[in-house]
Amino acid sequence: MTEGAQLTQAESGNRYEVFHTDCPARDLVDHVTSKWGVWVLIALRSNDLRFYELRDSIQGISEKMLAQTLRALVQDGLVRREVEPTTPPQVTYGLSEFGQDVSEPLTDMFHRITQRLPPPHRPA
Repeated sequence: MTEGAQLTQAESGNRYEVFHTDCPARDLVDHVTSKWGVWVLIALRSNDLRFYELRDSIQGISEKMLAQTLRALVQDGLVRREVEPTTPPQVTYGLSEFGQDVSEPLTDMFHRITQRLPPPHRPA
């Protein structure tokens, strides 16, 4: 096989040809690696959070972007959304088993990055 050539399903043994623009796996990868998708997945690694807790833990995200990101990740099956039938309804978000699997290497990557960064500068 030539270097850089597209793998066919038979050659790769995979269900999807991820380098094709019409591959459904690409949408999921785009959601996971979006500016906010990564942060949502990492924030939910430790424990389930309510919407406002997520918003407060991810500095710089707007409510609109958090809602859009959560909607996409729930639809992809990475995040589960649990609604308690109270007034008003309490909504809690957590990682599905699939979300835990996907977020593990992201968390590992950020741990490696932060271990290699120089110590933060502290004003005197």
